Amino acid sequence: MSTVATRSITSVAFRQVMAHVPTAVSVVAATSPTGPVGLTLGSFTSVSLEPPLVGFFPAHSSTSWPRVRAIGRFAVSVLGDHAEDTCRRFAQSGGDKFGGLGWHLSPLGSPILDDAVAWFDCELESEHEAGDHTCVLARLHGFGTQGQGRPLIFCHGTYQGLDATSRRDVLHPTTNPEV
Repeated sequence: MSTVATRSITSVAFRQVMAHVPTAVSVVAATSPTGPVGLTLGSFTSVSLEPPLVGFFPAHSSTSWPRVRAIGRFAVSVLGDHAEDTCRRFAQSGGDKFGGLGWHLSPLGSPILDDAVAWFDCELESEHEAGDHTCVLARLHGFGTQGQGRPLIFCHGTYQGLDATSRRDVLHPTTNPEV
């Protein structure tokens, strides 16, 4: 095993090390008066069970997040491992990101992508400055899964899926007594 320590923290070194931390890829989307708006997230996480809160971190440079923020409610779609093209579409600025994609409305009226393996219906709770990003906390009003697919993962600078042979079933401990 080798360990490499850096003498100073640079954005390049930080990015290189963070490339070893896998993240599920999601899209946050809202319904605006001019149509649906959305952006790709690489930072979606659970925050609290009581009250039910989730969080994510859009960049200050995002042109879509201010439009979603203004609406105040949105859905987060966790993309399936087959949805790399969808991820790339929502990561770009401008254009019709929803054109030709399957989606439906959440109970609060926000777009849920058909490419999602899980979804979360949210309302903006608070925002906090976090360097060159904004820390967004959102209150859950609903959630669900769509099919049995696996999430799209970004790690080591590439999009990946989860290996089915390495999965341990922690949701159903009776089927896996080691949990």
